[in-house]
Amino acid sequence: MHITRYTDYSLRVLIYVALKGEQRSTITEIAERFHISRNHLMKVVHELSQKGYLTAIRGKHGGLLLSRPAEEICLGALVRDTERDLELVECFGIGNQCVITPACQLKSVLGEALGAFFGVLDRYTLADILGPRSLELTQLLQLPRDITIPASGNDTPKSTS
Repeated sequence: MHITRYTDYSLRVLIYVALKGEQRSTITEIAERFHISRNHLMKVVHELSQKGYLTAIRGKHGGLLLSRPAEEICLGALVRDTERDLELVECFGIGNQCVITPACQLKSVLGEALGAFFGVLDRYTLADILGPRSLELTQLLQLPRDITIPASGNDTPKSTS
């Protein structure tokens, strides 16, 4: 499976905005820090706002904030919301033309693998990927030292029980 650049950028935007905490972020500053297209980020931010991950405030003192705490942003849900095509092979789709589908077990195996992939992602939140390296992330992104680094998870997987 391959995560699209769109999902990658969505994750980066949320990481950046989460690291800034209550300080507003702009699309321009995020694009500059990650060396990615501002125009592409505008589309990403627009969708993240529509789907309730970000609050976009317009105007002179506007910017971006998380719409809810980082601990409430599930990575599995985010990937499901941003990936356009989770059909790993043709037989996952409506227009399946594969001649071996009636006897093939590939769809079942890949479906199980995709379920396991999302099972792991569903155990983590945005706060977890900030983790104990929030300070290092802040330095790498050249964020001001006076920002409040949000509380975060740890490097160990959460229990599934």
